[in-house]
Amino acid sequence: MSAIELVGVSKSWGSSTALEAINLRIEQGTFCVLLGPSGCGKSSTLRIMAGLESASTGRVLMDGRDITQVSPAQRGMAMVFQNYALFPHLSVADNITFGLSVRKTPAAEITRRLKETAALLGLSSLLARRPSQLSGGQQQRVALGRALVAQAKVCLMDEPLSNLDAQLRQDMRRELRDIQRQLGLTVVYVTHDQSEAMSMADQVVLLNRGRIEQVGTPRDLYTQPASTFAARFVGTPPMNLLTLEQGRIAGSEIAIPLDAAILGVRPEAIHLHPGGLPAVVQSLEYLGADLLLHCHIGNQSLRVRLDGQHHAAAGDQVRLHWSPAEAHGFDSAGQRIHTHHSPASTPS
Repeated sequence: MSAIELVGVSKSWGSSTALEAINLRIEQGTFCVLLGPSGCGKSSTLRIMAGLESASTGRVLMDGRDITQVSPAQRGMAMVFQNYALFPHLSVADNITFGLSVRKTPAAEITRRLKETAALLGLSSLLARRPSQLSGGQQQRVALGRALVAQAKVCLMDEPLSNLDAQLRQDMRRELRDIQRQLGLTVVYVTHDQSEAMSMADQVVLLNRGRIEQVGTPRDLYTQPASTFAARFVGTPPMNLLTLEQGRIAGSEIAIPLDAAILGVRPEAIHLHPGGLPAVVQSLEYLGADLLLHCHIGNQSLRVRLDGQHHAAAGDQVRLHWSPAEAHGFDSAGQRIHTHHSPASTPS
């Protein structure tokens, strides 16, 4: 049985539509990431799950029970926001247990849960401090502790790491994933950062303009993007998309035997080969382990990700090759075509 299910959920404000007929199943004990650009509807989806916003149409189910009209407090979900929302005048211990105190949980039970949660999050030595005496990472742990101490089966997180610096974000990603697995939590996590989604998720829900673009594992979205939007949004750098005209790369005489309007190739799937397609290096980025070439092929641009030991310079003539299995075809509407092309050819 799914932990959470959305059935035909939409959300509108007057003539403005935030969500269009969302259907989604999130299984128990999984880490689900709602991914997409700003304004795509991911936070609205999360808030509808939490009951903080009501759906215009559709139903929200939890463990098979319809909770569409159930108040947030009665849904049994914990929530962690981008803003930690800690009480500055309360200690770490009181911030973590505030919700339990409000619900009149027995003192002995509060003490037991606080001890377990603080140990899990490495906060045991900080319980007497105030939020102003904590680092950003420690404040994030307190906010997480406040959610975990409630022992909810589902935890909703709205960009909880966005206020942290890059290194701390990476550390917290691992910690969050470890805690989720250890406790068997169902986590629904909102982010616009594809690196967070790819490194943490069991299930990625990619949203675009209020619609679900694709649902799958991180590997699914990377290796089998359902659309040009998914192809460009997932991957660093994003997939190259080359327009095809009459079986050739637009602006060139290079034939591509692929029945598609758009050819997609990942930058890391391209390598240099004497028999490859002719291209010109426009510029390059040396990234240490990688060398990123910005090339022109025909009248179109594409990126090539090589090992950092390669040497190149702007203006170099290069030959590029990729395996037919690494090619992705899309129709004129940007939807995936399930086919591979044979090796590309150049005019004789």
